Amino acid sequence: MSKDYVTQTDGGYRITGTRVSLDSVVYAWMGGLSPESIVDSFPSLTLEQVHGALAFYLANQEEIDNYIRQGETEFNELRQKLSQQLRQTKAPLYQKLIAQKKLKLTPSS
Repeated sequence: MSKDYVTQTDGGYRITGTRVSLDSVVYAWMGGLSPESIVDSFPSLTLEQVHGALAFYLANQEEIDNYIRQGETEFNELRQKLSQQLRQTKAPLYQKLIAQKKLKLTPSS
């Protein structure tokens, strides 16, 4: 008897019966979290679901890695587009945001 732990919907992957994306579980796992810690981070998931999702990922790793890379590329393109739009339409706000970002990146003495 087989269970489906991951469902493909609207071009994305979700843990079956939840709104949690497979990406979220994979990123957490690749970031060093154990399956138990992932359950702590996503209370709507069971340990069985996390293990099932990771098994699905490992069985389809090339496809899922490509999907994740594509999502990262789309995100970066959108971020650049919105940054450019903000720079052009609201220059003073953009300058304030950049200045604040630089302050946060500067190590304190």
